[in-house]
Amino acid sequence: MERQEKVLAYLAEHQIAHECYNHPEGKTIEEAKRWWKDDGSVHCKNIFMRNHKGTQHYLICFHCDHDLAIHDLEQRLKASLVAAGQKASGKLSFASPERMMRYLGLEPGSVSPFGLINDEEHHVILFLDKNLQEADALSFHPNDCRGTVVIKREEFEKYLTVVGNQVEWIDLY
Repeated sequence: MERQEKVLAYLAEHQIAHECYNHPEGKTIEEAKRWWKDDGSVHCKNIFMRNHKGTQHYLICFHCDHDLAIHDLEQRLKASLVAAGQKASGKLSFASPERMMRYLGLEPGSVSPFGLINDEEHHVILFLDKNLQEADALSFHPNDCRGTVVIKREEFEKYLTVVGNQVEWIDLY
């Protein structure tokens, strides 16, 4: 629970309102669904990817009931980056556990936007599905798959400003 405590301390330090509850381990969406409360939040799926050269990393968050085809995701991320005047992502692949630990301080099954508190160099670009902007509240692991943080969308947006990584809201599906 050390990683969870770090997240909760960070949120408290920055006066970001949230709720947190613990439950048995849920490393996949299917496992976690058994433990999620009916709390009115949109539960999010988070994937950590890298470009083909391994020089850029991306955290992608979207509604847990959706799946994304990697090829479609590549095209959408590329278009978003080019529109922002940045290099296109190229071919994407899932980042290794070692890269996840290096950039987010996390292990597979615990990835969430709260891992960005460990990315002091702001290397990781966060892509959020635009549909999440319609949610009243969102929920994510607190960097530990034995817990869930429920956070109002406005408070989550405050967190994103404080953490300082590049954030892009895009249409993922």
